[in-house]
Amino acid sequence: MGSGKTDESTRRSAHTRRRAVPWVVLALWIAALAVVAPFAAKLGDVQQDRAVDYLPAGADSTQVAEIQDRLPGGETTALVLVYHREGGLTAADRKTAAGQVAGIAREHRLTGEPRGVPSEDGTTLMYPVASTEPGADEEKRDAFVEDVRGVARGGGGLSVEVGGPGALATDAGKVYDSLGGPLLYTTVAVVALLLILIYRSPFLWLVPLAVAGIADYASMGVAYGLNQVFGTTVSGQSAGVMTILVFGAGTDYALLLVSRYREELRRVERPYDAMKVALRGCGPAVLASSGTVAAGLLCLLAADLNSSRGMGPLGTVGVLCALLAMLTLLPAVLVLLGRRVFWPLVPAFGSRPRQRRSLFAAMGSSAGRRPVAVLAGGAVVLGALALGALNLPGSLKQEDSFVDKPDSVVAMETLAEAYPGQGTQPITVITATGGADAVLADVRGHDGVAAAERERSGGGWTEITVTAEAAPQSAAETRTIESLREDLEGHERTFVGGPSAEQLDLKDTNARDQSVVVPLVLVSVLLVLVALLRSLVAPLLLVAAVVAVWAASLGIGGLVFGPLFGFEGTDPGLGLLSFVFLVALGVDYGIFLMHRMREESLSGAEPAAAALTALRSTGGVIASAGLVLAATFAVLTNMGLVQLVQLGFVIAVGVLLDTFLVRTYLVTSASVALGRRVWWPGPLSRAPEPAGPGGEPHERKPVAVG
Repeated sequence: MGSGKTDESTRRSAHTRRRAVPWVVLALWIAALAVVAPFAAKLGDVQQDRAVDYLPAGADSTQVAEIQDRLPGGETTALVLVYHREGGLTAADRKTAAGQVAGIAREHRLTGEPRGVPSEDGTTLMYPVASTEPGADEEKRDAFVEDVRGVARGGGGLSVEVGGPGALATDAGKVYDSLGGPLLYTTVAVVALLLILIYRSPFLWLVPLAVAGIADYASMGVAYGLNQVFGTTVSGQSAGVMTILVFGAGTDYALLLVSRYREELRRVERPYDAMKVALRGCGPAVLASSGTVAAGLLCLLAADLNSSRGMGPLGTVGVLCALLAMLTLLPAVLVLLGRRVFWPLVPAFGSRPRQRRSLFAAMGSSAGRRPVAVLAGGAVVLGALALGALNLPGSLKQEDSFVDKPDSVVAMETLAEAYPGQGTQPITVITATGGADAVLADVRGHDGVAAAERERSGGGWTEITVTAEAAPQSAAETRTIESLREDLEGHERTFVGGPSAEQLDLKDTNARDQSVVVPLVLVSVLLVLVALLRSLVAPLLLVAAVVAVWAASLGIGGLVFGPLFGFEGTDPGLGLLSFVFLVALGVDYGIFLMHRMREESLSGAEPAAAALTALRSTGGVIASAGLVLAATFAVLTNMGLVQLVQLGFVIAVGVLLDTFLVRTYLVTSASVALGRRVWWPGPLSRAPEPAGPGGEPHERKPVAVG
């Protein structure tokens, strides 16, 4: 009698605990959101998209930009007013130009008297204009540029454009400012559509989407905190990528968890208990998956490029916030909603899913019959695609970085046609004031220099503006900048910068960063995989697969960027960033597959059967997750900057290749071909002792997953 009462009391206590835990988790998340809300709203206030926020930390051009901030008046905003008439400028045109420039000089504090420089063919007149009035304040810079554009107007066949570094920066800032809203709304819409198609439920898709939105808001608050405490760089690019990662990676984790939860609801009566089993089953894979992404992204801290180094912590924050939300808040909400959230396809306790021949079962069968042939064929396809990388266009010039040409780019193109082979963009030399006269003399006598003038002095520094004989960002101008740096090394504290020098430093630093960060990413991802899979062969197989996918994706980019998209160049950072994201994110799907394969092997299944069962069990989830992740990164292809379009395209293509070719065919066929050796040197690599009748080892019957 007493024992019965005790058992009943225990059951009631357990039931009360089961009901209380989800509510406690929900309350904790509400409290956490209340704490981070004030900080999340401030993230946009600390977002910086000046050139110095993207430049290499130790480069000459970065030193120039930082010292310019400290000179009297602060940073210089340099513009070029371009007056052009197709048949040749008239006297009235020149008078109009002079009057407008004089009006600008009256309204704003300029660093010198603007002087018009006519083109040889008489069609164009350019007025370089510079001011320290805005300083380093982006809003003031934008207001100055727009005010100049308001004054400099044409008409009657006279075209007037405002170009130069300041105008380019303003136009780029407009694109970055437009990323926040459209990027978020488009990402949410894409993820929502895919979840509706995947779940075929009018309610279920809302749950992971809402949780991902909460995780994104939380990540914004944490990112702001990192900026305030550690000074982490927050740019439009890194903030946009953080949002993409929250929704992409977070939805992937949700798909895996919900799939396993649905499976367990057929076996376990209570949703709370079913969720506990589901978390135990897929939790390690999700943790390892997020661990590889976080480890890979944190390797970007070793980069010298400010934009890359800042993206590492922000991307990691996004992934970890998504992980925390999907492993705590999502399970709590699903348990509270019960089975009815799956309506109309409710997984009833004790039911069996409808048996049907799946696409992934067919794929697995073909890979299982001829694993070596499938593996060799896939390797040839990836290798052939990788050759397309040889067709990637050269480094992206500053004026070619916009999808739709703004006024500043049109101005630069007009200058290039009207002043062929002539410098129209200043090179800046910063030197210690004590040796400024000697530096100025050396610069004026340097080959490739058309003119050099002393501008400003203060705080022990002097600024010298140099005009090159060659066109901006041409090979000849690049040689002039490099030789200037070599010749001026003998002068104490002398740096060569400016827009063209910045682009050169970006290219060189990206090459350096790639040689440092890539090995770090490979080692860190391998260590996580070895810890999860208790093997050396399986991790090496997965890493080799994602590296092949990265090379093939870049190759596809090379085949379409120039011929199809019309891009004039390739972002110097594309190789490094796409490698980090594709390796870290691509390994996710390998983890999902290999972790399930390991579960089957531990249950006694033979290697080939374990591989094929794992593919049948996870193939649908991996395909769904791959589609969602690819779609979220594809959102970047709709943005206005070429570097974002290229990054989004390469990662989206790589994820699709990884999902539908590498995971389903190549990794599965390699696992079948290697057999137990795929788990070497772990215990699974050795044949089990006979345990069943007749000396055969026991083998668990594979469980069909709906």
